[in-house]
This record gives sequence, structure tokens and C-alpha cells, in this order.
Amino acid sequence: MTSLRTGPAAAVGSPEPTTTARVVALDAARAVAILGMLVVNVGPRDDTGAAAMVIRAAHGRASLLFVLLAGIGISLLTRRARHGGPTRWGTLVWRSALLLVAGLALQLLDHDVKVILPTYAVLFLVAIVAVRLPDRGLLTGAGAATLLGPLVWIAGQRGADFDMEPATLTSTPVDVVSSVVLTGPYPVVTWAAPFLLGMWLGRRDLTARALLVRLVLGGAAAAVGGMVVSRALVALTGQPGEVVGLDRLSSAVAHSQMPLWLVSGTGSALAVVGLALVLVPRAGRWARPLVAVGQLSLTVYVAHLLVIAALVRPGPGSAAEGLGVSMLIGAAAILFATIWRARFRRGPLETLLRAPSLVHRTA
Repeated sequence: MTSLRTGPAAAVGSPEPTTTARVVALDAARAVAILGMLVVNVGPRDDTGAAAMVIRAAHGRASLLFVLLAGIGISLLTRRARHGGPTRWGTLVWRSALLLVAGLALQLLDHDVKVILPTYAVLFLVAIVAVRLPDRGLLTGAGAATLLGPLVWIAGQRGADFDMEPATLTSTPVDVVSSVVLTGPYPVVTWAAPFLLGMWLGRRDLTARALLVRLVLGGAAAAVGGMVVSRALVALTGQPGEVVGLDRLSSAVAHSQMPLWLVSGTGSALAVVGLALVLVPRAGRWARPLVAVGQLSLTVYVAHLLVIAALVRPGPGSAAEGLGVSMLIGAAAILFATIWRARFRRGPLETLLRAPSLVHRTA
């Protein structure tokens, strides 16, 4: 793959066969994640009406889809490591360093967005170890991050108010590590769950019809089930308080970092991946614009933050206005990505993710 996905757009050989058409479907799913984050980041979410419902529907779910796909991409990139080949650790370290610096720098801009790239960067480092784990190890890690990660996150808040401030390029190294791993908007202790699950999924045969049915139906059931269980618990125990504590375990609110939110949001991400794997190969050339956005995901992600900071803030004033602005930016992104991919193999920023030859030789 040529974008924030982490492998080449080529077929994956036995024992996890994945055709090029399926890899392209993952590109389209990544575009859905990028465009969903665009809608959320433009906002606003605290409005009423149909437009606000659309924005809130993507809130938290688009970013989980983004991270799930990162895990799938890691498995495609490192598939040879599971059979005695190189781990590609040099490439992972290179991309981690670039995304960490870029993410911390982008956080300085006046866009009022929590940038996900630093967490992406640390998850790439996690992958260096995780790539050698057996399937059971990946699922155990995903389960631990889902069930125990929220407890670690709660302990890390130390009774503070619910205010997850991201680190920036001016933060101290200690604050950067603390924010990205534990206290920030995308703490690795919980966001490792969709990432490791994605790594496990990337080892599966993504051409298997039975798997695709399970992804769509099982993912949808998890998405709805997590919300239903949360609402039942909140009805019994009351709304969680402002001070972070164990009462938050009943929450499925977006970015609450709690188990039911992880289950519900990751379930919707699995359903989107399954639908993409079913529908995109059948759509043929009609899916190319969406696929192009997925292939230029880093470029589009960075560009949308720059546009929001330069042209959108301090607005928009309503959800309807925000959705309209998001549609304009999204249409521009689709047009740019389609034209660019017609002439070039890789996006402007995706080219930077290719590690220098020296790094390849030492990895």
C-alpha cells in the first residue's frame, strides 16, 4: 500500500491469500475513515438536527476504523516475518519517527482537532514486537487492551477531570510519552485493542465469504450491542460523574476509552471493512475515486488539518453548515486524489513513508 496503510498493493501469498482487489477494498475503507474524521473534525458536534446526527455517528467510529485498518496493513507489510523473513523493523521505526514528529507539529496549529498521528507512530513500534506473536497472542493483547486498558487509563487520570489534552512538539519527552500512551485523546493502552485486532484480521483470508459475512453481521451486532448494554447500565447506575472514576466503565460515549465504547466502535469498523471487501470489488471503476483517497490517506489527513486551521476556524456555526463545509473539502480531496493517482504511483506525503535504502539494508 502506498499510504498510511503499511504494505504494497500486491497480492498476499499463502497461507493468507489476499487478492489485489481486496487490498483496493481496504483502500476504500480507509477513505471512509478519513472522510469520517474530516466530518467530525470540521464539526460542530454539539448541535441538533439531522446534520448533527451524521457528525455524531462518525465521532469515534471513524478513528477506530482508521486504526483497525492500520493493524491490517501491518500484517500485510510483515507477512513474511511470520515465516522466518525480515520483520521490516527499520521501515516501521522510520514511519513511526516521521508520524510522531508530524503529529506533534500539526497539533500546534489552530484547528481544534486532536491529531491521531502520534498514537499511530507508537502503535508502529508496538507492531515490531506484535508481528512475531501467534494469532492467540494478538487476540489476547486486543482483549487485554479492551478490558484492562480502560482500568489503566482510569488509574492514570488520578481523579482528574475528563480533559485529555494532546501533546505537541513543544511538550517535554515525558509529557509526550504520558499523553500518547496513557492520558491523551488516543491513549495506546486502549487504542492497541483495534490495532492488534486488525493485525489478527490481516492474517485471515480476506477472500473467504464466511469471514466477510461474520465481519458484517458480527460487527453490526457488536456495534449495536455495546450501545444497548451501556444504556442499560447507565439506566441502572446513573450517568458517570465529571471526575474520572470506575463509574465510567458503563459508558459507551465516543472517546470515553471504556470497554463498551471499544466494542461498539470497533464492531462498526469491522462491519465497514466487511462491506468494503464485499462491495468495492464489484463496483469496479466506480470505486476508483474513493480508493484514490485511501491511497493518499496521509496527504489527505494532513491537508484537511491545514485547511481547517486556515479556512474553517473559528466556524462553522451549525452542524448543517459544518456538514456542507465537510462535503466541499471532501469533494476537493476526492478530485485531487483521483487526478494525482492517474499520474503518480504514490501521494506527495506517502513518498516520505518509504524508508531510505540504508534503513532497508539494516532492517
